[in-house]
Amino acid sequence: MKQIKIGMIVFPGFQLLDVAGPKDAFAEVKVLSGGECQYEMLTVGTTRGSVQSSSGLTVVPDRTIFDLCPHFDTVLVPGGLGIFETFDDPALSDWLKEQFKHARRVSAICNGLFALGSAGLLNERTVTTHWMDVPRLAATFPRARIEPDHIYVKDGSIYTTAGVTAGIDLSLVMIEEDFGRKMALDVAKYLIVYLRRAGGQSQFSPLLESQAAPDSQMLAIQQYMLDHLAAEHTLASLAERAHMSPRNMTRLFTKECGLSPTAFLNNARIDAARRYLESTDLPLRHIARQCGFDGTDALRRTFQRRLKINPADYRSRFRSADSPDRTQDVVAEAR
Repeated sequence: MKQIKIGMIVFPGFQLLDVAGPKDAFAEVKVLSGGECQYEMLTVGTTRGSVQSSSGLTVVPDRTIFDLCPHFDTVLVPGGLGIFETFDDPALSDWLKEQFKHARRVSAICNGLFALGSAGLLNERTVTTHWMDVPRLAATFPRARIEPDHIYVKDGSIYTTAGVTAGIDLSLVMIEEDFGRKMALDVAKYLIVYLRRAGGQSQFSPLLESQAAPDSQMLAIQQYMLDHLAAEHTLASLAERAHMSPRNMTRLFTKECGLSPTAFLNNARIDAARRYLESTDLPLRHIARQCGFDGTDALRRTFQRRLKINPADYRSRFRSADSPDRTQDVVAEAR
């Protein structure tokens, strides 16, 4: 019988699903293999006694970072709001550094990778995390190379994932590495999840996040683009509205908004198209025209390139079967 030991850190305020999801996925290996293969999973607390998750449910860890632990093949750090009170704890950092010396894999789900960063394990590593935590991660650990749209990233022995349910994606990756594709596929079928989820985090996160300050001249430029998505904007035409040179307008816009006018416009068009797909039954050709795309083929190519999913699949995933057709409200909401 092949057995692999996994240590799962738990800290006050951890995300319960980040632990429960992988534990259930790993546990199915024993069931589906008839006991021939299995994972031995131990929870390791950052404090002594019971540990309360962010949802209020409490677990009693099998060990703590202050106790003698067995050799772990794989270490997993969950995410959760409590990580920001815990990640720079010297005792946890020392424990992770020691585990890194011997473990085959050290992994983190969601913002659990902040603990890996505090232990110095993210330097010059390519990583991902929940899209909401990307700016904070970049500011806190500037030596980490961040792939913000990935569901999971493997860089050597360091594995990182996007938020919450991505812990199950990561578990399936590990099961495939350990026991083969068929076993991973069988577990995925049992859990009724995809073995490989289509698309990246962008399909779940809003792209239109950069807004200029209320008193900025660039806010007027942003609003103009949002009000006229179907127009053929150029840097020259936008600069003329701002009474600036294209170069100066681009420099100022990028400084205040964190991205170029062209990138903002592209994001705005994708975001508006997403809202149409989520909230209406309009045909793709109409959505493409309303959002400034040069036909349905351009809309499909953009979605595939940026969101790693085509518009039809996006609509089937994110449009509720009983949601009302809100065609008249979409343009206003997209702004």
